[in-house]
Amino acid sequence: MLEKIYKTWRKLPIKHWQVVNAGLIIYDILAVNAAFLLALWLRFDCQISTVPEYYLEAFFKFAPIYTVLCILIFWYCKLYKSIWRFASYNELLRTIFATVITFIVQVIGITVLFERMPISYYLFGIVLQFFAVLGIRFSYRLVLLLKDRQDKRNSEEETTRVMIIGAGEAGRTIARELMISREVQNKVCCFIDDNPNKWGRHIEGVPVVGNRDDIMKYAQKLRIDRILYAIPTSTAEDKRDILHICKETDCELMTLPGIYQMVNGEVTMAAMKNVTIDDLLGREPIKADMQQVYDFLQGKVVLITGAGGSIGSVSAMQVAAHSPKQLILFDMYENNVYELEQEMRTTYPELDLVVLVGSVRDSRRINSVFETYKPDVVYHAAAHKHVPLMETSPNEAIKNNTIGTYKTAYAAMMNGCQRFVLISTDKAVNPTNIMGASKRLCEMIIQTFDHMVKSGRVQELPKLFAHAEDEDGSMKHHKEISDIKTEFVAVRFGNVLGSNGSVIPLFKKQIAKGGPVTVTHPDIIRYFMTIPEAVSLVLLAGTYAEGGEIFVLDMGSAVRIDTLARNLIKLSGFKPDVDIKIEYTGLRPGEKLYEEKLMAEEGLKSTPNHLIHIGCPIPFDMDNFIVQLQELMIACYDNCEDIRSMVEAMVPTYHPAGEHGSEERGNVYEEQRREMENK
Repeated sequence: MLEKIYKTWRKLPIKHWQVVNAGLIIYDILAVNAAFLLALWLRFDCQISTVPEYYLEAFFKFAPIYTVLCILIFWYCKLYKSIWRFASYNELLRTIFATVITFIVQVIGITVLFERMPISYYLFGIVLQFFAVLGIRFSYRLVLLLKDRQDKRNSEEETTRVMIIGAGEAGRTIARELMISREVQNKVCCFIDDNPNKWGRHIEGVPVVGNRDDIMKYAQKLRIDRILYAIPTSTAEDKRDILHICKETDCELMTLPGIYQMVNGEVTMAAMKNVTIDDLLGREPIKADMQQVYDFLQGKVVLITGAGGSIGSVSAMQVAAHSPKQLILFDMYENNVYELEQEMRTTYPELDLVVLVGSVRDSRRINSVFETYKPDVVYHAAAHKHVPLMETSPNEAIKNNTIGTYKTAYAAMMNGCQRFVLISTDKAVNPTNIMGASKRLCEMIIQTFDHMVKSGRVQELPKLFAHAEDEDGSMKHHKEISDIKTEFVAVRFGNVLGSNGSVIPLFKKQIAKGGPVTVTHPDIIRYFMTIPEAVSLVLLAGTYAEGGEIFVLDMGSAVRIDTLARNLIKLSGFKPDVDIKIEYTGLRPGEKLYEEKLMAEEGLKSTPNHLIHIGCPIPFDMDNFIVQLQELMIACYDNCEDIRSMVEAMVPTYHPAGEHGSEERGNVYEEQRREMENK
């Protein structure tokens, strides 16, 4: 029977609040009676034996009546409907009102029905009742608050403590979102701002504690885990200085991309991004006057070789934006150029786009492309660029980079191309590897072609064939010598962030795996630029060309690769050599400690853009160079094992690593190192 009753009770839809209310009713029954009984006890010197019997009799007779009336009044005043977890001023008022009503009931009821009680009985009794009824309810709230506080303290280790750089509108908005967000477990501990008028004040209840010089102090004092950079209008220099301070704190860094987020109402945590190395390069983004590029390319047929590569693909996208008559993408690897084609047909549906697969080493193929499409402008980006790989395959570097450039330039010249732009590299300067030496040979080819065109000696340029059976070859004279006006130029720049083979993607992958991060040498330095920046300057330099120039892009100060690795580890929220190890693997085959933008023999001339300079060409015997180039082609196609010695004879500045190259720092490196240390 009891078991049946228990099962029936378990099935009843009893809620938590109903149990709480039942408990409160029982408590109130005891409390209201105990309060007035205690009042009698206090009235007669705290001795129950001295209380007159008629007072006790009146009390016990009126108690049941008073109890029922109190419960009804409490119910009417909603003392059993409030959520006491959130009790506030309204609940206090209702309790006071209920107390006043029950006081009147007590005074009138017991006096009229049974006995006039001592005045102190009424006063002590109602006061004790008020505190008893109110106390249990607000103590419940207090206990829950204390429990919540303790739970918060217990979970504080899981909460990310945040410092916001910038006490402006962006910082205030980010702070507010963090405070109200349930999805993001962040606690904003302080603001940092360089404006002294804001120091000591509070924004959204969070103090502004000082300027950038106080970042280290408060990051340690407040145990900051994450720093949010929320000054979208700051200059690149200010941003660099502040972020350099922040990265010394070992905190994770995030930054707000730009002011347009504020205009668009997008200043949210979703707009924050992880700080990248781009943010620490310490300069404003490079902006080229693309109107000149537009005027130059509009209505022209443009060919890009190596279009599927990092530089080639971005070049294709930027050229497409300048209304060419036709854009031809040429690459020997179909996968990359296919993906580029799909993207471009979606982005530029009206563009006359031609995508061709072929090799610049194939004279028949490259000439047929020029003969069919007659491009006006060529951006020659096709090249093998990986230094260590080319060290093990030097003949392939010469075939593709050097001979491929010659064949492409020859086809351009013989088919009426207006301008040929070679995309070179700073590895061509005092090269210690075959890749750099092959690109230096490309620059010399460009200078030779330009000289021959301007001097009317085009017929003296040999036809270098890939096919032994060719006599006249695939390279036929399609233009009269007097009509050839092709301008040949080269553009030289350093490393680009995010390109194939760049250290940044490699470092990110290594960090994601938990390390180690591999750096070849602690002192190795490089110049860096973003791919869009480099391409825009290449296109702009092409508009300045008059023929024969080697344009040199100003890429700012050299950056130590070890510093890049350490910064990237810190910006990922880890400690270098603690969380993520850094290993020095030694210089790879052909690798330099330093890179140079120009040789000592080359001076610099200015252009309308202060980031584009012209290196004065180094004189060399072009007639002898042409003879050597023919011999080099035959040797590389015969896979000559002594190809490096032939290249050394042609490129006086080429010294293979291990002899005069990478192990020696040289004066240039020392000057660059001192420059970095002084900053």
